[in-house]
Amino acid sequence: MYKQIILAIERAITEGVLIKGDKLPSINTIKNEHSLSRDTVLFAFNELKARGIIRSVVGKGYYVNSENITITKKIFLLFDELNAFKEDLYNAFLSNLGDNIQVDIFFHHFNYDVFSKLIFDNIGGYTHYIIMPANLKNPDVVISKLPSNKVYILDQTSDKLSQYTSIYQNFEKDISTNLNKGLHLIQKYDKIIFLFPEKEPIGLRNGFNLFCEQHSITNELCHSIKDRVLKSGEVYIIPDDRNLILIIKNIKESGLIIGKDIGIISYNDTLLKEIVEGGITTISTDFKQMGKRLAEMVINKEHKQIANPSHFILRNSL
Repeated sequence: MYKQIILAIERAITEGVLIKGDKLPSINTIKNEHSLSRDTVLFAFNELKARGIIRSVVGKGYYVNSENITITKKIFLLFDELNAFKEDLYNAFLSNLGDNIQVDIFFHHFNYDVFSKLIFDNIGGYTHYIIMPANLKNPDVVISKLPSNKVYILDQTSDKLSQYTSIYQNFEKDISTNLNKGLHLIQKYDKIIFLFPEKEPIGLRNGFNLFCEQHSITNELCHSIKDRVLKSGEVYIIPDDRNLILIIKNIKESGLIIGKDIGIISYNDTLLKEIVEGGITTISTDFKQMGKRLAEMVINKEHKQIANPSHFILRNSL
């Protein structure tokens, strides 16, 4: 019955009976005229609203918002930030979605207030909500306001978000496993230093500590390389690209040789890292695969939790 309501409204828009800005009959009017339950009419209206075809105005009713009825899915995509590898994810996601799907992308920049406002402002406006919560504290409090069957968690998850469909990185397992693949090279250095800004996933730190404990490797966790004196015999794990550039600059200014005097392992592979200084060793998930698999989950209505694969890519910096 709700599908018949949707089709009737779509037909009225196609035939020009309804145009953008027109007010729809009220829920009670449709309910009474066609002997339907209020929930049936409301469900139909909510589906059309999620696709962006109609909008609701508090205290006034529902209005035609768009005459494009070909949109079958309207996706709210909330990223933490945009960088080279997230762009790979985004492009792979779009290219594998198919036609008649609208994707609106937003960014919270690791700000909980922005994160909350973007979600609250868009409740009911989309058929799917894909959310990258990063390491924000208690994102479940906000996400719980959305219909759970419409939520997809991306890249980072936690026990509090385990009820939702997700494709994620297992940061603790990935860094420990991949550092083991380079163990024979890492052991040539005197000390391994993990540059760990606060925004990075806690799992990375836990996996790093586990690796160092298992192999009795001298290690250090630091939050900044500012004013740090670089020493021969150190190997650095650098999760973000800005600090990667800074440490390369500092190494060259110190007259040291990358890959010989000082080692570098970067997180998240990009084309640039294949070239810079003869190649930077990376630990990286496959972001293109993540975007492709996410699109398949949306299209096929899959509801599961999937750990995206990660790889150790050895280059001249180690």
